[in-house]
Amino acid sequence: MQISAQISLYPLRQEKLSPIIEGAWKILGEFPLDLKKGGMSTVISGEAEEVFSALRKVFLSSAEKGPTSMVVIFSNACPI
Repeated sequence: MQISAQISLYPLRQEKLSPIIEGAWKILGEFPLDLKKGGMSTVISGEAEEVFSALRKVFLSSAEKGPTSMVVIFSNACPI
C-alpha cells in the first residue's frame, strides 16, 4: 500500500539543530521514497513498510544524539 507521511522533527536542548535534521534527510534518502523537504516539515511517500522503516530509523538515530520529539501525520488517501 502506498502512503504519505508529513514529518516534523524537533531536536530538544541541543546547541545546533541542523546536524540532526540533515542526518534525518540523509537517512530518508537511503530508502526508495519520494522526499519533499520543507522549512518546517518533510513529506515522504512510498510503500508503507519502507515509510515505517525509514521513520523508525530516523527517530532512533535522532534520539541517540539527545532528546528528540517527532510528529508524523500519515495518509493513505491522498498526498499530504
